[in-house]
Amino acid sequence: MAFDITGYRPPRICGVGAIVETHADRLRSLVGRRLSSVWVLWDLEDDSWFADCPVLFAFEGTQVEISHSKFSDVSITWNEIDPLAPVIWSGSEMGFHLRWRKDESEGMAALHGRALVAVELLEWSGRDMAQGMVAFSFVFDDGRITVYNALDENGLELTPPEPEYRIHRM
Repeated sequence: MAFDITGYRPPRICGVGAIVETHADRLRSLVGRRLSSVWVLWDLEDDSWFADCPVLFAFEGTQVEISHSKFSDVSITWNEIDPLAPVIWSGSEMGFHLRWRKDESEGMAALHGRALVAVELLEWSGRDMAQGMVAFSFVFDDGRITVYNALDENGLELTPPEPEYRIHRM
């Protein structure tokens, strides 16, 4: 169990090649499915996104869970996390009070019900410590949502990728 999330055992991998080898077929199988929801773990005391934990993307019967760590590690799991189950964080003396929250931003909610057009792996080619980091971009006819490595936690974007990304379409 990781992050005290029942049933969640994330293997860490690094690089486009490892991701393609392990997950390409399943990522491609999402194309054509409608986005049901995006779940993030919410810190109830701070009223903010707890970006250390996975982001859950639910597509008509399949859920992919993505979590970034360190500078370039990523974990991709499938249907392991129940966002309706309680989360009790025991890894800190602070005792975070967390709960899964669905479609937190207006931009995420606007993509709800849209059919996925493509999955893109975005490989950072900038000349900095993030070089080689892989982000996941879910592309729709009228928008996209990207989860990327925000230096040892997840970041979310609803805009087109920066020019420093090499795009690998699944």
